[in-house]
Amino acid sequence: MYGKGGFLMKKIDAHLHLVKAIAGSKGQGRLTPLGKGKAIWDDGEIIKLIPDGWGEENFLMEKALEVMEANDVKKAVLLQGTLNGYQNYYSYQTVKKYPEQFIAAFALDPFVDNAMEIVKRHVEVLGFRAIKFEISQGGGLHGFHQPFSLANNPKIQQIIHYIAQYQGFVVTVDYGNYQQVSYQPEAIVALAKRYPHVDFVVCHLSFPDADNPQILTSALNQFAPYANIYVDISAIQDIEQEQGPEAYPFIKCQQDVKLAKEILGVKRIMWGTDSPWSATFNQYEQLYSWLEESGIFSAAELADIFYSNAEKVYFKQANVEAMKAAKE
Repeated sequence: MYGKGGFLMKKIDAHLHLVKAIAGSKGQGRLTPLGKGKAIWDDGEIIKLIPDGWGEENFLMEKALEVMEANDVKKAVLLQGTLNGYQNYYSYQTVKKYPEQFIAAFALDPFVDNAMEIVKRHVEVLGFRAIKFEISQGGGLHGFHQPFSLANNPKIQQIIHYIAQYQGFVVTVDYGNYQQVSYQPEAIVALAKRYPHVDFVVCHLSFPDADNPQILTSALNQFAPYANIYVDISAIQDIEQEQGPEAYPFIKCQQDVKLAKEILGVKRIMWGTDSPWSATFNQYEQLYSWLEESGIFSAAELADIFYSNAEKVYFKQANVEAMKAAKE
């Protein structure tokens, strides 16, 4: 299959969520499935979580593979979040069944009593070599914990110090937007400097605001000196509120990625979608075709953003072998 730019473009979705069972939990309470892809928070808000045709109350590995095959997505990185609820064990099962197509990160609440026991199980027993910290105030840990620093909190320091001993580990962070207390680009810089052999991925391009580009510029300029800091560009359509047919081809998002290219360079940008939720606002194929049509990137640069960068960061040989070797 050829992209709209006229060339074959294989892809890795570097930000995908599977949903074995909806188990969301954040500042709005718990999330309960309603069927037809919808769910309700305890405060009464109803959301469309899963696109039509992807699943009534779940989004499973086999359906993900169908979506991927239809869009030349060869591999995917399975991340966790409080919106869907952590799907750690199902992600592990998926990687074990389809090791050539998937790699996964696990997540946890670092403030629970058994946090280190949970971390060690996922690393030593299940073979995970990536961890996701969903700390945003709007949708993550800052929605139900007192403010904390990702770089200086003793419990999180203990976790990162432990995982840093393993070759090739990836720390992926969603810290929300600049209006939230959770917004911590400085913490990413501190951690990247402290652990130069660990790769750090900032989700959603640090939550850009094309109307205030100086905010993204500041964050990216902080990241630029550290080669072990990467960004994914998942869900920036949602963040910039470019949703629906009239929003395509996402002009604000084009401004955002052009800025990222200028400051970070293409080798540190990864494409991803944050599906299934983001695919309820825009069609899945639109979440990549806009990049092909933007004219911002050459074919070689798109190959890095769509595939090679995520392959380098997440699908390290040591990481793949660690999950393959897991015995449970």
